[in-house]
Amino acid sequence: MIDKSNFEMIKGSMEQFDAQRELLIKKSRDVLKLSKQVIYAVHRGDIKNADSLSVSLKKELKALLELCSEPKLSFEGSTSIAIQEYVEAAAYLSFVKSGKIIPFTPDLIDVNYYLMGLCDLTGELSRRATNQAAIGKFKETVKAKEAIDDIYAHMLQLDIRENDLRRKADGIKYELKKMEDLVCELKLRGKI
Repeated sequence: MIDKSNFEMIKGSMEQFDAQRELLIKKSRDVLKLSKQVIYAVHRGDIKNADSLSVSLKKELKALLELCSEPKLSFEGSTSIAIQEYVEAAAYLSFVKSGKIIPFTPDLIDVNYYLMGLCDLTGELSRRATNQAAIGKFKETVKAKEAIDDIYAHMLQLDIRENDLRRKADGIKYELKKMEDLVCELKLRGKI
């Protein structure tokens, strides 16, 4: 027969894991929401607000990462998505402010999360390039295109085997092609 006290311990452990997982999912949503707000603020040119939101975002990410003390929770889907969004938002803000993209750090748990965030960043850079061209800031358009090109060149150096990362990395070439076409059009029109 089953040892009842041992089974109760298993049940308690599972309940504790589920409770921790629910907290992690909620915190992941908080990180996602703030990440999207940072990106939106940057697109609007409201860097002061983006910086303020970024401070809150870093605190929420830290709280999320603290919940990942259980190794299985580190690879929970909501954690992965939240970290990718954080990387995208932080890298986008950094790019607009300094022309640099944030580096990978081990606190981001998995290098694939970082790389997928960079892949997603190319979509925001493409959007920025288009928006900047629309208001006549053609140098900013070229700068965003060059950043996408740089990310793509670095991703090509990797032997990517993970499916989600491979799919996102493959998508960069489409963003790059759009930007090459845009920059070519601007050159033909004598804008750059």
